[in-house]
Amino acid sequence: MKNIIFFTFTFFLLNGFSFLNGKAPESSDQCFVCHEQLGGVADLFKKDIHFQKGISCAGCHGGDSKTDDMDKAMSKSAGFLGIPKGDDISLRCANCHAKKEMMQKYGSHLPTNQLELLKASVHGKLSTTGKEKIVQCITCHNAHGIVSVKSPASPVYPLNIPNTCGKCHSNAKFMQTYNPSLAVDQVAKYRTSVHGMLNAKGDPKPAECASCHGSHGIRATADTKSQVYALNIPETCSKCHSDAEYMAGYKIPTDQYAKYAISVHGKALLEKHDVGAPACNSCHGNHGATPPGVESISKVCGSCHALNADLFSSSPHKQAFDKEKLPECETCHSNHAIMPATKAMLGVSKEAVCSKCHTESKSTKGYFVAQKMRSYVDSLDASEALALKLINEAEQKGMEISETKFKLRDAHQAKLEARTMVHSFNEEKFKEVVVGKGLAVTTASISEAKEAVDNYFFRRYGLMVSVLIISVLSFALYLYIKQIEKKQASKIS
Repeated sequence: MKNIIFFTFTFFLLNGFSFLNGKAPESSDQCFVCHEQLGGVADLFKKDIHFQKGISCAGCHGGDSKTDDMDKAMSKSAGFLGIPKGDDISLRCANCHAKKEMMQKYGSHLPTNQLELLKASVHGKLSTTGKEKIVQCITCHNAHGIVSVKSPASPVYPLNIPNTCGKCHSNAKFMQTYNPSLAVDQVAKYRTSVHGMLNAKGDPKPAECASCHGSHGIRATADTKSQVYALNIPETCSKCHSDAEYMAGYKIPTDQYAKYAISVHGKALLEKHDVGAPACNSCHGNHGATPPGVESISKVCGSCHALNADLFSSSPHKQAFDKEKLPECETCHSNHAIMPATKAMLGVSKEAVCSKCHTESKSTKGYFVAQKMRSYVDSLDASEALALKLINEAEQKGMEISETKFKLRDAHQAKLEARTMVHSFNEEKFKEVVVGKGLAVTTASISEAKEAVDNYFFRRYGLMVSVLIISVLSFALYLYIKQIEKKQASKIS
């Protein structure tokens, strides 16, 4: 009798603790009582957040969970639905997760638009069967062992997301059926990145797949609403990298976005909407995101500015920069706050980049070369300005000068070529472009424009003289005719 009392007390005590832990007593769900004896699914469901919230098996599968009569519990009259398949899986989830009142009932503040986001996402497209979506809720969250996304045991916990996404995206055979052009080494590349290495060490804060691509509403990269669409990438990266509090432990600046936004690259992308302009991933990479090192910066910049990189690699600065371990492009142009290349950067003035290393007493050869190169550019600018002034004057006077005006465009082209040739740091090559091409064109244009203006005045003065001569001759002819008329009149009389 004492043993019966003891076991009865123990049973109620354990069930009492079950209530304290937020778990429904096992006897309240007869579906669970039966399946617990079978193991497997029930063992998983014990850890499920739905079980902890007191949601029975019938919450998803339907039926009457209060009766231990299997026929009654699983009858259609009791609302038994069975195992959902295809899109019905996500619809069952949405029965609660798409209803704000239902979610609040269980103390959840999760958004209720996940299914709508999934439908509009790249995963919401039809699978190869043509009957269901590519991804269902349980694809990422599991079925019976669903735990909070904040739990390290969740497949969508930040440390687990790369492997969860990789189940499909690293499977070449599977991905070929949906998008053969899509690389299947994203996870492998991610593991080589700063984000991936920190993630592998157990740091949940660095970016993982969902941080950039989103979770339920993942869209194709070419979709303008995608978080990784070219125009949106800087803002996506900025969510973490501009948050000083979030980035505090990583000891890196948080002003990259602010600097990028005012740079020549940032203005081209963010203001002019030029999707070909560099964004964060253009230099740092996508899945294998890594800060460019001293050795790689010129290679990164050179992928777009190929000629500049080739000229620099054969210039005297190459060896000097390597010796001092200076980042090649960044030293002169900066990294995020790259300003438009103007002649102000060239020369020996205080604002010139050259003067940072070259002075009259230090590295003097470069100082005088920079000084001469700047003088060539100034001469070309002055000559071009004079040519334009004379061309405009000729046009205002009605002279045909269009060919000369068109020819002057070559001077502007020479200035653009000079911006590239400056990376050779070779005075003779630079002079050949600026003087040999640019000044030659402006000098010829000035001469032709002056000639047009002179022709205008020559024609004007010639016309005046002609009018004067014609007027004098006309007056003389008039007098002569009058004289003849008088003689004839006198003979008649």
